[in-house]
Amino acid sequence: MALSKIKHVRAFTVRGGGADYHDQGDGHWIDDHIATPMARYPEYRQSRQSFGINVLGTLVVELEAEDGTVGFAVTTGGEPAAYIVEKHLSRFLVGRSPAEYEKIWDQMYFSTQYYGRKGLVVNAISGVDLALWDLLGKLRGEPVYHLLGGAVRDELQFYATGARPDVAKELGFIGGKLPLRHGPAEGVEGLHKNVAALADMRAKVGDDFWLMYDCWMSLDLDYATRLATACHELGLKWIEEPLSPDDYWGYADLRRNVPRGMLVTTGEHEATRWGFRMLLDMECADIVQPDIGWCGGVTELLKISALADARGKLVVPHGSSVYSYHFVITRHNSPFAEFLMMHPEATEVVQMFAPQLLGEPVPENGRMRVSALDRPGFGVELNPEITLHRPYSN
Repeated sequence: MALSKIKHVRAFTVRGGGADYHDQGDGHWIDDHIATPMARYPEYRQSRQSFGINVLGTLVVELEAEDGTVGFAVTTGGEPAAYIVEKHLSRFLVGRSPAEYEKIWDQMYFSTQYYGRKGLVVNAISGVDLALWDLLGKLRGEPVYHLLGGAVRDELQFYATGARPDVAKELGFIGGKLPLRHGPAEGVEGLHKNVAALADMRAKVGDDFWLMYDCWMSLDLDYATRLATACHELGLKWIEEPLSPDDYWGYADLRRNVPRGMLVTTGEHEATRWGFRMLLDMECADIVQPDIGWCGGVTELLKISALADARGKLVVPHGSSVYSYHFVITRHNSPFAEFLMMHPEATEVVQMFAPQLLGEPVPENGRMRVSALDRPGFGVELNPEITLHRPYSN
């Protein structure tokens, strides 16, 4: 049976009523003295928003079929990405079936290669691709995970990212990933504070609970090696994204240098099969962590996952709620998922994309049954109370 074809392409930004997780306002753990590449400058050390992490904002892509069915997705990129979607990418969508996602992705990527390849352009492509899969699922009356081959397990299990792994343990998560607070610019004193914070948390959670450090591209090779070595006896499970995402050689050296048994993970800010091929071929990481809203969407993540699986590597996507849940439940080499604690104090389980999305499932006791994902498409809807702004149109 022929599917209804795409008739309209719309790209919005969000104004008021909530933005993406880069813009949580004052007092949120996610913006409280976290080590970043800009922490070398004291004036940008306390808050990520001070150097502009929140300036792009949210991108919402809507694809409306001829029969009125609407598929949509939420990612980051704001007005610049909205321009790319409406003024460039839309030509590859109108009049096409969402089942042509492979050809559409190929045309979007190679038509923008001269000014894209990574970053903002691939964010825009990712938003379109996710909206395609949402539309395809709705037109077929199936959840996206069915379209990806079906669940390989009955439930998802999660680790939690946030400032309170001790609370995450009480809430049933299998581990907790802490934000690293102090980078190289804060010297040996900062390094000691990082180790002391991990020691304090280890005393609270005991020896059998995973603890990881999220370093958010903030370290150099020497500091990352010293941090890994100092934290080894405290049972640090992995050190995440410690170096610049372009420093493949540094990651390869770090992975060789960390204590035996400690994992090196990265990939949140990597994109496409070619970027991840570099990480994998150069033995940069034990776990790769693509963000499905930034790496190229579902269509590209399938290829990234296959590359990793062939090399015996795990794929644990960067926290992106339902968009990654539908993927992880279908992959043998994605045995667990990340849950980003968006509560300001990281002490309660709340929806990641609230208030933008309605129907967004959250873990219960650190688990999520596959039945929570059984609605068509990605199973969520846009909150009609959110103010959307369409800055460009064809």
